[in-house]
Amino acid sequence: MKINKTALFLVTFFITLTIAFIAYVFPKITASEKQKPVLPIIGNDQNHHVSAFSFINQDGKTITSDDVKGKICVVEYFYATCKGICPKMNENLASVYTAFKGNKNVMILSHTVDPLKDTVGALKAYSMRFGADANQWMFLTGDKKQLYDMARYSYLINAEDTANGVTITDDFIHDKHYTLVDGFGRVRGFYDGTNMDEVNKLIADIRLLMTETNTQNK
Repeated sequence: MKINKTALFLVTFFITLTIAFIAYVFPKITASEKQKPVLPIIGNDQNHHVSAFSFINQDGKTITSDDVKGKICVVEYFYATCKGICPKMNENLASVYTAFKGNKNVMILSHTVDPLKDTVGALKAYSMRFGADANQWMFLTGDKKQLYDMARYSYLINAEDTANGVTITDDFIHDKHYTLVDGFGRVRGFYDGTNMDEVNKLIADIRLLMTETNTQNK
């Protein structure tokens, strides 16, 4: 049985065209999937990024934004003498610390809202309650205005509270939320630090971010 040469040519042509199309399109789809963020980027439309900072940790060491560059950070604000939400927040944060203990790409930044009372010594004593390694879980103090400006305008904690008309001496932030920041300094989520379900979601989201980071670095 003879095969029509025109038909054979057309079949071969369309098979070749289909293979070429798949070879061209599939890598682009795969690359697009790899680049797709696994978590929302808060303030992405405004290109929001965390500002540079300089604080002192529980060992008396100066910690700057350069020290956390490229790392996933969980951020909270508390004060050591707090009898309300802070103890619960830090007990729950200890679960996050345990989940990623020893992972140099994940850090916890606990900022005091009361730098007058929360001296380096006070923060060191407080950190020991959780067995915190100062290289990974940092309890930070410093200039009150910078601490509060970072909370409101970088980490977007109490962002709706502009403190207009309030002096920095009288200003006070008391918020139950953690902020998740990626290695590019972008805010990726907020979590109720008094709610263990939210804390478990934070742990899961950190793992997602680690996957996202690994994909982007390939």
